[in-house]
Amino acid sequence: MKNIVFDLAGVVFARNPERFPKELEEFFSFVFSTPEGGVPKFWSDYDRGTRTVDEVAEAVAQYRGCSVEVAKRNMLLAIEYQEEVEPTARLIPELQSEGYRVIILSNMSKEYIEFLRRMPVYRHISEEIISCECGFVKPEREIYELLLSRYELSPDETIFIDDREENVAAAAELGITPFLFDRRNPEKSCDELRSKLGVMR
Repeated sequence: MKNIVFDLAGVVFARNPERFPKELEEFFSFVFSTPEGGVPKFWSDYDRGTRTVDEVAEAVAQYRGCSVEVAKRNMLLAIEYQEEVEPTARLIPELQSEGYRVIILSNMSKEYIEFLRRMPVYRHISEEIISCECGFVKPEREIYELLLSRYELSPDETIFIDDREENVAAAAELGITPFLFDRRNPEKSCDELRSKLGVMR
């Protein structure tokens, strides 16, 4: 294995449940669902980059029965509660020091990715494919094909880490090794990855 590909949300970054207000969690329950759950098309379009934050705020307002102003305020406020997942933030530089190539493959809107790129762990990221910038979203086959072609990756030398079953399953269809990350126990998942890759703490 040479290439370690990480999802962002739930793997490298996540909301701190102790800080995230309950009212925002309830407001965005259609996004913060179980790994098996889906999201409305307008939110997928937001991740795809085909709808702006203002357009999606209008759709969220209609979906939630609130004003557009409240919807947009909540959308932007929710971004600020993203924090690094500490076990993963420690693991990424460890992998690089062992000679692994670390790449990001994530569904993410423009506003979210601009915020996350300012986080310290992003100093270790130089290669990435973000849905809002390429027009594809996981688990669409095209986004994995783009990953392989853009960075000239061999599938049998590549592992993909995501917290959603459908996303790792789609990667596996192209011969990429899947790894389902447990967002509820990131320390355990990171230790499993170290063991799988032969990386010492």
